[in-house]
Amino acid sequence: MENEIRSILLQIGENPDREGLKNTPKRVKKAYDFLTGGYKVNINTLINEAIFEEKTEGIVLVRDIEMYSLCEHHLLPFYGRAHVGYIPRNKIIGISKIPRIVDMYARRLQVQERLTDQIANAIHEVLNPLGVGVVIKAKHLCMMMRGVEKQNSELFTSCMLGEFKTNSVTRNEFLDLIRTGAS
Repeated sequence: MENEIRSILLQIGENPDREGLKNTPKRVKKAYDFLTGGYKVNINTLINEAIFEEKTEGIVLVRDIEMYSLCEHHLLPFYGRAHVGYIPRNKIIGISKIPRIVDMYARRLQVQERLTDQIANAIHEVLNPLGVGVVIKAKHLCMMMRGVEKQNSELFTSCMLGEFKTNSVTRNEFLDLIRTGAS
């Protein structure tokens, strides 16, 4: 990858041997290794047996999970907040695992629509809950810095499964919790 980054620097008219750019190919490779590290994560290893039997019936919600990803169309960042909720069916997951699942999928080349679905489907597969809801609000630098150049635009995506999809009362409770944090 370092040779390719050096080539890109040459193609945009830069001197990759000047002091400020000498180690840039190495730094870019290291950054991309981190930013795409989600490809190397296995969901079962990530969860690490942190699923527990528990009889509870309310919505479990982790909101305002910071997330950073790379748009697969321009390799530019998009960033925002994910809100992930589920209704247990006698099983719960360690709460730190939910942001880790968000990171696992966000640290891949992505489109926000797929990212939202992947998070919801992963939680559905490992827990088999009564319902899962995921809402992501993000800003895309590919829209802000280039193209339409709309700095204040935000993209909202959602994926509702089970009770969140079929029961409007449950869905509205979930969305109200995201908006207000009140029960």
